[in-house]
Amino acid sequence: MSETFKAILVSRDADKKQSVAVTDLTDADLMEGDVTVAVEATTVNYKDGLAITGKAPVVRRWPLVPGIDFAGTVISSSNPDWRKGDKVILNGWGVGETHFGAYAARARVNGDWLVPLPKGMSPHDAMAVGTAGYTAMLSVMALERHGILPDRGPVVVTGAAGGVGSVAISILSSLGYHVVASTGRNAESPYLINLGAAEVISRDELNQPAKPLAKERWAGGVDSVGSHTLANVLSMTSYGGAIAACGLAGGMDLPASVAPFILRGVSLLGIDSVMAPKAVRLEAWRRIGTDLDLKKLANLSTAIGFDGIIDAARDIVDGKIRGRVVVDM
Repeated sequence: MSETFKAILVSRDADKKQSVAVTDLTDADLMEGDVTVAVEATTVNYKDGLAITGKAPVVRRWPLVPGIDFAGTVISSSNPDWRKGDKVILNGWGVGETHFGAYAARARVNGDWLVPLPKGMSPHDAMAVGTAGYTAMLSVMALERHGILPDRGPVVVTGAAGGVGSVAISILSSLGYHVVASTGRNAESPYLINLGAAEVISRDELNQPAKPLAKERWAGGVDSVGSHTLANVLSMTSYGGAIAACGLAGGMDLPASVAPFILRGVSLLGIDSVMAPKAVRLEAWRRIGTDLDLKKLANLSTAIGFDGIIDAARDIVDGKIRGRVVVDM
């Protein structure tokens, strides 16, 4: 009999009612792929919370093992790029949405989806960064390409106490930016300042219907909230500035005016972490290794075990999670 291992499985019945349970799988249950990985660490992202709770249509194959990212060691490979014993990271590519994901002791995936674990970084460290931190780095890189450098002026980070926001603040501050952190959890101000925020503002300043144009407050920013928050952020961006949009915690709508775009030349930079080309992923992880202070990861992250995943998924959707959650498998 094949060796079994624990996994979280989301399913739904004939009435499309979703359920989630811990079950036992074998290698024969895994989906197609040319690399099998022993999952050593994973994380709980906002998207994982939506998948497990069913509060948004993240899962598009039933039943499914959720979990959109992991770090671990290659067990077997028929892909020429990977050999047994290689340390690897996976982010996105539909894993945890259409392909069995990280919430199992093993994952079988397409080897082209993997990138090497940076030297000096453990699987735990990599998942303290995770898809949220990788997305934050993609956002910072997009701002840089647009010329939004520290000398242009302050940058705003919304959803600041969340995973993307926490890592974005840490990266931006280490690069010399003056970071304005927006949060709905005022008690987290000391945490955000410790990460490198120069100012902390309440999300109440940004979550009401936006004016077409408001006072210019920042040269750029990273937004993981969307909706009225993003509309306000755009209306307050200075001439020629840019905002990297990478999330929808506040909603998928964008009730904004064209005024910032046509009167101030503001740019909205879309950030997709799921299907980003491999070259971009490699550069993002290289930059994470050089520009993110790994000592700050202890402040950014909380460690849990496999048994804590389902509760953490519910908590992150309810806004009860600060920073990153690392699952040591």
